[in-house]
Amino acid sequence: MATAGSILGNAVQRLEDPTLLTGAGKYVDDMAPTGTLHVSFVRSTQAYAKVLGVDISAAATMPGVKAVYHAAGNDLGMPSFNGFPMMPPELNRPIFAKDVVRFVGDIVAAVVATSKSAATDAAEAVIVDYEAMTPIVTPAQGLAPDAPILFPEHGSNVCFGTEHGADVDPFEGADEIAEVTMISQRLAGAPMETNGILAEPGEEPGHLTCWISHQAPHSAHGAIAGMLGMEPADLRVICPWVGGGFGPKAAMYPEYLVAAAACRALGAPVKWAETRSEDMISLVHGRDYVMTAKLGVTKDGKITGLEGDVTANAGAYAAIGAILPMLTQMMCVGVYDIQKVKFATRTVLTNTTTVGAYRGAGRPEATQLIERVIDVAARKIGMDPAEIRRKNFIQPGAFPLTTNTGAAYDSGEYEKALDAALAAAGYKELREEQARRRAANDPVALGIGVSTYVEVTAPVGLHIEFGAVEVHDDGSASVFAGTSVHGQGHHTAFAMLATEVLGIPMDKITLVNSDTDRVPRGAGTLGSRSLQTAGSAIYVASKEVLVRAQRIAAHLLEAATEDIVAEGGALHVAGTPSKSISWAELAVASRDASKLPAGLDPEVLRHELDFDGTNSTFPFGAHVSVVEVDTETGKVVMRRHVAVDDCGRILNPLLVSGQQHGGIAQGAAQAIYEWLRYDEDGNPVTATFLDYTVPSAAELPSFETSNTQTDSPRNPLGAKGIGESGTIGSTPAIHNAVVDALSHLGVTHMDMLCTPERVWAALNAV
Repeated sequence: MATAGSILGNAVQRLEDPTLLTGAGKYVDDMAPTGTLHVSFVRSTQAYAKVLGVDISAAATMPGVKAVYHAAGNDLGMPSFNGFPMMPPELNRPIFAKDVVRFVGDIVAAVVATSKSAATDAAEAVIVDYEAMTPIVTPAQGLAPDAPILFPEHGSNVCFGTEHGADVDPFEGADEIAEVTMISQRLAGAPMETNGILAEPGEEPGHLTCWISHQAPHSAHGAIAGMLGMEPADLRVICPWVGGGFGPKAAMYPEYLVAAAACRALGAPVKWAETRSEDMISLVHGRDYVMTAKLGVTKDGKITGLEGDVTANAGAYAAIGAILPMLTQMMCVGVYDIQKVKFATRTVLTNTTTVGAYRGAGRPEATQLIERVIDVAARKIGMDPAEIRRKNFIQPGAFPLTTNTGAAYDSGEYEKALDAALAAAGYKELREEQARRRAANDPVALGIGVSTYVEVTAPVGLHIEFGAVEVHDDGSASVFAGTSVHGQGHHTAFAMLATEVLGIPMDKITLVNSDTDRVPRGAGTLGSRSLQTAGSAIYVASKEVLVRAQRIAAHLLEAATEDIVAEGGALHVAGTPSKSISWAELAVASRDASKLPAGLDPEVLRHELDFDGTNSTFPFGAHVSVVEVDTETGKVVMRRHVAVDDCGRILNPLLVSGQQHGGIAQGAAQAIYEWLRYDEDGNPVTATFLDYTVPSAAELPSFETSNTQTDSPRNPLGAKGIGESGTIGSTPAIHNAVVDALSHLGVTHMDMLCTPERVWAALNAV
């Protein structure tokens, strides 16, 4: 795609950064139109309880209070809403809990007042009478024969399940069977900017504009319009600057609906700016799986088959998290040639916060499962962990292929990535250092963990996206994308593509996105899909704009169309730069019939399309983690982390490296630091940053990142996603490294988190 002198493939500085660094960007909570009202929510303090009564009398008369909404009084007239289309209606979530609350944080009432403090004070004055019931905190409790059924109409606490290869024998021909049961613990999204919405009346009667900190404005638009009974044209959704998304900000929340409905009812702007504590209990969480894997292997390391079992926690109200084990099943074979797979999953409703999409959403769990059990297998047969992986890789000549679990892989060179990672890490020398320490009985043990992974980007039908390019009368251009920015560098990437084709300087290209009035449709930003979908759409649209411009320029310059080239902000005859016409002139001429050649109708110099990549893409890579574990204190320290990630053809290595570093940090956080926990009564015990340990840069080493490049055939850029790869590849590498550090002492497995307490317990259990 790129040619000599091309901007593509080069490290181009981000266009977004000056606005970000100077604080000029506006977030939802920065917006305060005149007369803005504020909403505060009365949330359940019980995990599972009957609601016997809600007393709003004191709150309703407090200074500044404009309205109090709850199920037994004014409930704003909204029906319950479906958390995900595959879930049955009996599992819908009510806007306000009426007869029963199902998790700590469930919404009982909402207070709207003239200030945030007034709304908060009044919310605290609402008295709710509960009759506590015994909660279901874990899926195992929900599956127990005597467990209460949280939604009696559904008849079961299981809301989703899959089964694959029920009649398959994965262990036929195996000499050994490696087995591991592990937990992928619950995590919080914890974005720097908490959630929020500002709903304000539009300029015309009945119109509404919602500013939301969200990843998918068109999805939010459809949900809000539907729930409020609005005509779609009467609603505008805009996502301004968004301070982190990670999946939870792709969900629909009742808080959005309450703010929007209250705005319409009161005729004034209404804002909800979430507190950090609210964020930790009301935004959807991620992960929360219990997984078992059994891997059949021969003595020489060949895999005969895999058996997997997953039990996932849906939380209180089934959302997209309920179906994510389906992705785990699809991706469970990883990078390996595994012909026999037997797999079963089930997702269980509990009295905890709803589980949704989070940083990989089902794919990290698949990688954690296969990469952990293959390490167990390697030790069982006495083979080096890197070599057992190499022996079972799917080979480059096999692509494209569809695995027996249904993943339609596009391309891959898995051994190349592993070799690069091992070389960069100095794997042989690391093993030698490890042997020396063990021989000397060094109490600080060295652990080396390997992970090779493949993931899916633009999954579950997300391979189609809107894009457009328009050239303006001043010679500048706008690129339009159906994806939505929350920190990834879209403006830079999309401007690079338009510049590459049109020759218009990047600083004269504006990105238009995250506004349902200006972008007609879009699936948003999730599943690491933006470049391969919206980027491809913008690239194709740029080429179509160029074709029209070349025809116009050829006509005006009296030259052959094939002799017209774009360069330096103008089109000219090849070899004769002085014979040129500017983009500004072309934009004007495009609407003037007198300046157009035969066969071209007057229209804006613009092209738009929905690009269809036909299927997902499948990035891959290899990570090597090096840790030190103090066997006397249990403390784990990351010493090095080497990542070689392949995201197809690289557009801007600076953007790719940033995504790698951020992803690895999150993967390390799951392995060593983060766990959102509940006590036996369903109370969250890590609901603030005092208890939920998010690591800073000070706790992490400087990651060593590089790339291989294996083009995808599914888009003209050859691109695959990179936003979640670092998260997916790093966690099992770090987890494996910690176990490896302790393996000579008899430890064969320990669950994440790899805390001093867990290390100490594992050593004392030997």
